[in-house]
Amino acid sequence: MTEPSPQSRRTPGPPPPVGPIGGQLYRIVRGLAQRFQLRRLENRYDRLVVLGAFSFINGCLSIAIMALLAWVTRQAFIFPSLGPTAFLFFYTPLAPAASPRNAVYGHLIGVLAGYGSLALFGLLDAGPAMAEGVSPARIGAAALSLGLTSGAMVMLKAPHPPAGATTLIISLGILHEPWQLVVLMIAVLLLTTQAIVINRLAGLPYPLWAVRADE
Repeated sequence: MTEPSPQSRRTPGPPPPVGPIGGQLYRIVRGLAQRFQLRRLENRYDRLVVLGAFSFINGCLSIAIMALLAWVTRQAFIFPSLGPTAFLFFYTPLAPAASPRNAVYGHLIGVLAGYGSLALFGLLDAGPAMAEGVSPARIGAAALSLGLTSGAMVMLKAPHPPAGATTLIISLGILHEPWQLVVLMIAVLLLTTQAIVINRLAGLPYPLWAVRADE
């Protein structure tokens, strides 16, 4: 009995897109993903160097894309707390705090807590604290927003430390218009999508939403 060839034993992958251009693009992307998978590079080179290069390249790439989008649209697609989020995405991608669920929930909690604190202390129409100075109302809004954000993330089991910066950005009046907060959350979703694509191409079992309880 003839033993099947190695080619016949391979599990067939998804077919390439129809057409010569689509097929070439598919093979290029698939080849790059296989060639530069993180686990394979770690087996060939120093792990610390590989992880450092991975974090450096993808931190630059992800924030550069967001900054370019902000420049083109003239909207607030880039803000300080995206930096720590990007760091978690590409330095500890498999940690629960770096999961898409925690990132989206965390920043959303921060937005709601920050805006609610502004409303409670009558600061919705006030300018940023850096321009108008710190008042008792501003102190109360900042303290309440951070407390609400921390407590809600604990209760929902969705810790994401950068969300603490997001809520202070809002409660300090740096971003406080409703349309700005919508843009802020769109930016979080876009950065999270980048993290899913990049980490998956790197061969990491990055979750599409939440880290499973058995991981």
